[in-house]
Amino acid sequence: MKVFPDKLEASLEKRLPPVIVVAGDEPLIHMEACDAVRRVARERGIEEREVLHVESGFQWGQLLESASSLSLFASSKLIEVRLGGQSPGQEGSKALEAYADQAADSDNVLLLSSQRLDRKAQSSKWFKTLDKIGLFVPVWPVDHQRLGFWMRDRASRHGLSLDMEAARLLGERTEGNLLAADQELQKLALLLPPNARLDVSAIANGVESSARYDVFTLCDACLRGERERVTRIVRGLRQEGIEPPVVLWALTRELRTLLSIFQHLDQGQSLDHACKAQRPMIPEKRRPGYQQALNRLPQRRLHKLLMFAQRIDLSIKGGGSLPVWDGLLDLSLTLAGGRGMLAEMAYAYRTA
Repeated sequence: MKVFPDKLEASLEKRLPPVIVVAGDEPLIHMEACDAVRRVARERGIEEREVLHVESGFQWGQLLESASSLSLFASSKLIEVRLGGQSPGQEGSKALEAYADQAADSDNVLLLSSQRLDRKAQSSKWFKTLDKIGLFVPVWPVDHQRLGFWMRDRASRHGLSLDMEAARLLGERTEGNLLAADQELQKLALLLPPNARLDVSAIANGVESSARYDVFTLCDACLRGERERVTRIVRGLRQEGIEPPVVLWALTRELRTLLSIFQHLDQGQSLDHACKAQRPMIPEKRRPGYQQALNRLPQRRLHKLLMFAQRIDLSIKGGGSLPVWDGLLDLSLTLAGGRGMLAEMAYAYRTA
């Protein structure tokens, strides 16, 4: 059964199932979900704990051995299997299925933690077997549009009060790095009196930027037309030392995807059908962003952007004089609905 992290503690208080699968790439929320399982297990009298790290050469027989071996002073244990980014493979799949078959006759609890499980993994037999008897906790990054609300709620945990503008600024300075945001709030809670109320100036003066971005975040911001955020992300990627070809690859992929969707729409297909036809399929959560981009970017402009991307690629390879990062910023901003590079794009279009 699927339970989201904000509902996990309430669900565990009602019933501690024999299996909990926590999967996702947001470190803070992932860590706190696992901590909640450990805490409730201790409250239910499960004191013994064994941790198994799945690495290259891991023997999955250890899982069943751990389940059957208890100390003289314990009738149950918490078994943590840290899968990380590994796949259980055939051996692991059989071991997990075997564990699930005997879970009803045991008081043990299995906590399986991993990075994000894709659709294929969630369709596997081992996952469905575990999900049937336990809880699945998918951990997603906090959406940019809800980041301010998350910051405000998080501040209240530390005895602080943030107005919405301050919460949004804190979100901007720590975007993609909730651990850093929480650490900043803890630091402020130590320095300020209880129930202190923080405004924009307090955050601006007291919190250094520790945002972390990736090219996928940039693409989502471009599709949504968030131009100020696009500028901030491109500069952040440059400061973090991300290689320009990686950024260009991501942007070019989105341009080609948008053009492909246009072709399906021209054939009379719906947006949902066009998104499902892409390889890989565009998830429902991202489709509104594509709809926004399609509404503001005609096909001709997308073709010009693709040609401009070719000029950037040429410069990356040493065959052009275009400043690479300036070009990437202009490409991103124009994809997001800006008009700063129309003259340059027109030039590229005429001379291609």
